[in-house]
Amino acid sequence: MLKKSLLNAAMASSLLLAIAPIFAADAPAKIQAQTQAQEQIYGSQLMTPQERAEHQTKMRNAKTNEAREQIRAQHHKEMQVRAKQQGVTLPDEPPAAGMGGGMGSGGGGR
Repeated sequence: MLKKSLLNAAMASSLLLAIAPIFAADAPAKIQAQTQAQEQIYGSQLMTPQERAEHQTKMRNAKTNEAREQIRAQHHKEMQVRAKQQGVTLPDEPPAAGMGGGMGSGGGGR
């Protein structure tokens, strides 16, 4: 019985060691995807992770392009106010739908 348990444990360990590189290789892609998602949100550098997630959820749940544009416009106004309060410069115009929105050409430092 002990021999069978040890054999099972050895096989499980071998399997884990064999598949570990697959998960390790996937980690940078996940981090990159998260970074890209943040960069696509106008003013994301001024938002908490929770605020970014909530914004993404709102955008995903919007039923029409018009609804998404309204969400973007409101978010743009909020980020402009926040940027001014924090002394950060953001671009005057929000990025077009689907384009990156990080710091943009406005630069800005804290």
